[in-house]
Amino acid sequence: MYVVFLHGPAGAGKYTIGRLLGAELGLPLLHNHLAVDPALALFDFGTAPFRRLRAAIWRAAFGEAAAAGRSFIFTFHPEASVAPELIGELCALVEDAGGRVHFVALHCATAALLPRLDSPGRRRFGKLADPVLYQRIEAAGGFDFPPLPAALLQLDTAALAAEESAARIAAALRAAEPAAPA
Repeated sequence: MYVVFLHGPAGAGKYTIGRLLGAELGLPLLHNHLAVDPALALFDFGTAPFRRLRAAIWRAAFGEAAAAGRSFIFTFHPEASVAPELIGELCALVEDAGGRVHFVALHCATAALLPRLDSPGRRRFGKLADPVLYQRIEAAGGFDFPPLPAALLQLDTAALAAEESAARIAAALRAAEPAAPA
């Protein structure tokens, strides 16, 4: 059992690459907004109840998948409303069940990222789609987060098509996980 932990800034392509990777490997995609949206339906973003509910959803998903031996892909945007210790807790749920977490870092230069934000796909999911707001949040430290564990792979999504990124991740996973589908 393993988790592919795709992380990077808004607009880096986490959902798109995760969807493609899931199709290639036959893995479900637990994208960030599957936890954010229920929490946001009840509480304002970043409030204490919002953070607790989002974390509880993530813990439950990781714990149940680990208990069932279910591999999956998870997307994460490092940002200040997430308690940094939560990442270790999620990893421990997987590792305590004998699984592994493979971090994959997606990078994208701000000049390439900003035009991607205002897209129909991002708006459909209620994601951050305003480049000016993104820059304000970034300047205020809203995306500050301690470094995540070492990445199995780091990809510049401004230089690679989503399909190529997914193919590279799949190849790296097949090398790291003997049970990964060929």
